[in-house]
Amino acid sequence: MQHLLAGSQTAFAAEAPAPIPEKLRLLTDFFEEEVASGKLPGAVVLIQQHGRPVYLKTFGVRDIKTGQPITVDTQFALLSMTKPITSFAAMMLVDEGKLSLDDPVAKYVPSFAERPVGVEEVDASGKPTLDFVAARRPPTIRDLLQHTSGIAGDYVTGWVRSVYLEAHLFDGRFDNAEFADRIAKLPLTQQPGTFWRYGHSIDVLGRIIEIVSGETLYHFLKRQLFDPLGMSHTKFVLDTPEERALMAEPLPDDTLLVELEKARRLHPEWESGGSGLVSTLVDYARFAQMLLNGGELDGKRYLSRAAFDNMTTDHVGPGSGVGHDHFYFPGDGFGFGYGFAVRTAAGEMRLAGSIGELKWDSGSGTYFGVNPKLDMIYILMEQVDKERGPIRDSLRKLIYGAFPSDP
Repeated sequence: MQHLLAGSQTAFAAEAPAPIPEKLRLLTDFFEEEVASGKLPGAVVLIQQHGRPVYLKTFGVRDIKTGQPITVDTQFALLSMTKPITSFAAMMLVDEGKLSLDDPVAKYVPSFAERPVGVEEVDASGKPTLDFVAARRPPTIRDLLQHTSGIAGDYVTGWVRSVYLEAHLFDGRFDNAEFADRIAKLPLTQQPGTFWRYGHSIDVLGRIIEIVSGETLYHFLKRQLFDPLGMSHTKFVLDTPEERALMAEPLPDDTLLVELEKARRLHPEWESGGSGLVSTLVDYARFAQMLLNGGELDGKRYLSRAAFDNMTTDHVGPGSGVGHDHFYFPGDGFGFGYGFAVRTAAGEMRLAGSIGELKWDSGSGTYFGVNPKLDMIYILMEQVDKERGPIRDSLRKLIYGAFPSDP
């Protein structure tokens, strides 16, 4: 297993402190209690430092119906942890000169041309009404990558939720081309470039990758990333009974996640660049280690240093002109680059961690971080929605608490 997970060391390797074994046991105690109390069916946790695992443990079962234990080759629905992979793939095309950050989305998906922006007004009686204004500029590839396109999702309250639900985006069978056209029929929810709003931007980006590359999204990812990195178990559809038997399942009463996973499996033809991949801990560790190494792994460079630095720089923080509301998922102390949250400050809550850390998580509870200062990656694979917030916060606290000083 060390051979499978191992990767290159970064420039910080010599000075980064190692975690304290006694403190790591608190991490084990926490996950054993989560499983024993029935809050979590199972999980696998990795902390990898200097290219080698310093903590790797499995907990519980992948499916309470079968009682089969979680293993390092268990398959997990990544949901939004798909987004960093798709974003990285798009940056590879930018790096090759085949795509420009300033290209309008409509250059590739013409139905995005001249999309209006929805604005909620209040009439004389005090009733909210929806009006439309012209976009001051078209959304671009850069906007898709940093979630400032104005494309949203149905989690947003008010008129945005109503419009997205009424569009029946997931009805019938559809592929990336059809989904992009469906989204393009909806109004933008903010002026492009002015507001960080999570949603289906990376799904549209996945379609643009297909158009530019001339391949399906999966075949492009497989050729450019998965095969070279050795991520042989990362895919949109599990093809064999043996693969499907390795799939982790949420608890039956974790109803939102059960429905999300049911919907994902009902649309095998939709290669969602924002939420469709399944993967294993071993595979995702290869991707995360490549990020820790600045876009390189095992002597192969996947992204130029300049492109990687641009991708991992905050583009939405103070001075950027980008606003946000309480649906700002990078969180306190974090900005956002092209696909990742980027730690820029201690923040009001002063969460443990280091400036420059990259991270992202998902609605299925999967979570990963890349910390160059500690020469460390950490990954949590699980399938849980109800408890994912408290588990994520505890995971972060326990990981950083295991190091001898605040990094």
